Amino acid sequence: MNMLLNAVREGHLDDIRALLARLDRSERKAGLDELKALRKEARGWAWGERTRVRKALLVAGAGCHTGAAGCAAWLGARDMRDWAHSPYPWVLEVLGDRDPAWLADLARRLAARAVESDAEYRLVVELSRRAHCPLPASDGMVRAWAERVSGTRWQSKPQVPLLDVLRADAHLDVLIPHLLTMPELPPVVAWVDSRSPAEYWPAALTALAAEGMLRRDALLDGCVTRLLRGGKPTDLRFCLLVLRGLEPTAQEEADRVADWMAMAADGPSTVAGQAQEVLARLDAQGMLTLRQLAEVSGAVLFRTEKKLVRAQLVQLGKVLRRDPSTADELLPVIAEAFGHPDTDTQERALKLAARAVPAAAPAIRQDAARMAAQLGPVHRTAALAVFGELLEDEPAADAYEEILPPPPVPRRLGPAPASLAELTEEVVALLRSAPDDVTAFERALDGLIRYAHTGRKELTEALEVALADQWWASLPHGEADRRMARNHDGLHIVAASLLGRISQRTVHDGLTRWTATGTCCHAALDGILYARLWEAAAAIRTGRLPHLLATPTWHTGSIDALELVERLRGYQALGVLAGPVDFAQALLRVRRTGEEEAARQAAALGTKEGDRLAAWLRADEPVAAVVPRHVETDVPVARDWLRQTVTEVRRLLLATRENQAVQQKFPRAFHWLGRPHSPRDQHCYHWDNRSPHWIATLPEDGETLAAWLLPSLTTCVEEQRGAAWLLPALAETGGRSAGAVHLALGYGLAARHAEDRLAAVDALLVLAARGRLDAELLGGELASLLAGEAVKPGRLADSARTAADTGAYRTVLSVLVPVLPALLARERVPRGLSDLLAVAAECVERSGPPTTGPIPGLAATAARGGTTQVVRQAIRLQAAGAPQAARAPGAARAPQAARAPGAA
Repeated sequence: MNMLLNAVREGHLDDIRALLARLDRSERKAGLDELKALRKEARGWAWGERTRVRKALLVAGAGCHTGAAGCAAWLGARDMRDWAHSPYPWVLEVLGDRDPAWLADLARRLAARAVESDAEYRLVVELSRRAHCPLPASDGMVRAWAERVSGTRWQSKPQVPLLDVLRADAHLDVLIPHLLTMPELPPVVAWVDSRSPAEYWPAALTALAAEGMLRRDALLDGCVTRLLRGGKPTDLRFCLLVLRGLEPTAQEEADRVADWMAMAADGPSTVAGQAQEVLARLDAQGMLTLRQLAEVSGAVLFRTEKKLVRAQLVQLGKVLRRDPSTADELLPVIAEAFGHPDTDTQERALKLAARAVPAAAPAIRQDAARMAAQLGPVHRTAALAVFGELLEDEPAADAYEEILPPPPVPRRLGPAPASLAELTEEVVALLRSAPDDVTAFERALDGLIRYAHTGRKELTEALEVALADQWWASLPHGEADRRMARNHDGLHIVAASLLGRISQRTVHDGLTRWTATGTCCHAALDGILYARLWEAAAAIRTGRLPHLLATPTWHTGSIDALELVERLRGYQALGVLAGPVDFAQALLRVRRTGEEEAARQAAALGTKEGDRLAAWLRADEPVAAVVPRHVETDVPVARDWLRQTVTEVRRLLLATRENQAVQQKFPRAFHWLGRPHSPRDQHCYHWDNRSPHWIATLPEDGETLAAWLLPSLTTCVEEQRGAAWLLPALAETGGRSAGAVHLALGYGLAARHAEDRLAAVDALLVLAARGRLDAELLGGELASLLAGEAVKPGRLADSARTAADTGAYRTVLSVLVPVLPALLARERVPRGLSDLLAVAAECVERSGPPTTGPIPGLAATAARGGTTQVVRQAIRLQAAGAPQAARAPGAARAPQAARAPGAA
């Protein structure tokens, strides 16, 4: 036994098999216990020595295990799989005496674990070969196999066609069926270059099915099932390509009619479009029943995609032409489209209904006429011509009432943790999960300082036990110092300082170092947080502070001015000096507007901090005033890390002025905030970085913060998803909401991704509910962005429609009125203008004409003639405003603060 352990410690892989052969079952079990102890011991060794011993450990442990389950757990353990050169050939040697059934069981168990490398894949393949059993299929096996196939193809000289590589693969019939059941397809499989699709996996699979090497029905069922389940766009595109390549017969399509109906009703647009085409073919061949057609049409006509809705109406029209007797079944479905938000769809449905009404039963006609009440005013005359006296009289319009969400009420932070156990629980939760909850962070930080002041020994003892499993708890002092100083690990710094896991010198260096050396606001705002943490790490060692000054009063990060005065009074009573960084952060967070009483009480304290607070409140000036002129500059929006290139676009941004008081009286970590900044002079490396602490650092200077964060926020109109995350929080900040906030909102409303546009709509409604939305200013900023082609009208129309659907029609109309004239005046009609006109028309129909009078250019566009959507929507908008112009002023009621569905 000692000889085996010595061989393992020396890393002698070639000796292990012979040494294991001398051991019986009980000796192997005893040796396994010693190998486990050695494995635990080796975790603390240097990397080179640990790697050499771990290879021998892996081989010896595999040989000592007598059960397949234990052997699979040993081989698949996370700390036994990180190899530059695989030791699996020696593993196969020591397992050479096992029977085939045992090897097959081991292969299945290893495949079921996470197979993450080609070496692990080859191990399972070889075990299966020796066991004479089929290769076990799993997600990891398929991923490793796909990477292996791709590598074989691309590394061959000359390059071997993918079809030939797959045709020669012995495991094709086992792994391909599992491929289509995976949650996500391997990237090398799903990706297809549209310029040469024949060279990629979909084309190869359909060719193999045609050759009989793959079961055609299994491929067809796998693709249909995956399309029904949904998934990533690239995965769905892969299945669509395979499906089209298989060219299903009419009978194969008819056998899956329920699947096509479900895809058409609920699938993504591309999938629904394919299903719609299949159902149309089945209907033309008489293989789709009328009831099935009516059922799927009712679902499709509820979709928002105009292309799908119009195609379904065309299909219904073909059926009615072919067989007018279907009117009783189809007219109720057609009438459902009267409530579609797109007026062109309403018009098409009305024309189709006119064809079906003569052949429909009286009761069906009556129901359809009742549904026609959902049609917009522009279709009222046409509806009368179709339904005649069956159409109900238009009800008298009620006075319009704007619906806005209630203004957000600031939520007070709870009191500091009431007990040591509660504080310990909160600190542990924060350190283990690292949430983005600023209020939880601030409560925990303040709680640590408070308990270090009143019971530092008890706090230390409680956290010693609770944080024993933290990454820094067992590190040597020097290593922990280096990592903490380099990474600024949040609350870990303060906890590690309290427990003595980092040195006094490291804390001193962190406290005195320049923490805001970055050239952008992200680095500056992060630097302020780091400075606060290092200052707290120094203070918690002595326990001299009774509490922190900068702990927010409300969830936004703001501090009540009178509460800050009371905190300073507590410091004065104890004779304690405020931490410079903590006090500076408190000044940035305190509410300044209308706080004369707080200023008077602060001045009455007679302390340096009290005088500074009084002067700060009375000045009521922003940290950095925003220059009210656009700066046109290039902004990086995408980076190609492979080619080391950056894509830049022209954007409208804003500069900020200098603040001498911040530079002269605040600690160095804050000096960046007080310097003048132009977006042309900034260089930022923060790609897709975001932190809620940025908003909480300047909760009373939303305008300044918006100007600084504009360069990163503008990426939301290009590729960056989630770049508009800060807009709802920005709408809740204090201070002025002027050009910077409204320009940021304009970019968000025209963002590329729907979730960013929804965040901007929430911010728009919050500003409107707080009475801080300048609709004319926002419309002007949007007009400037549209003039420079920085944003697209279609995306803006989507946001406007979403906001209007909450009931804020007057608000949306007031924003669109300044936007439309420049677009209407263009010689070439911009794409998306018809959608903007349609939203504006609906707003006028609901809330009345704009108070500013006729929209310049609208009459000329409406008079152009033709049947384009722009002309038709211009006519609709003009007609909607004309009859209502005679309404008495004040007909609309004041906005109602009632929460609308989908509001912020």
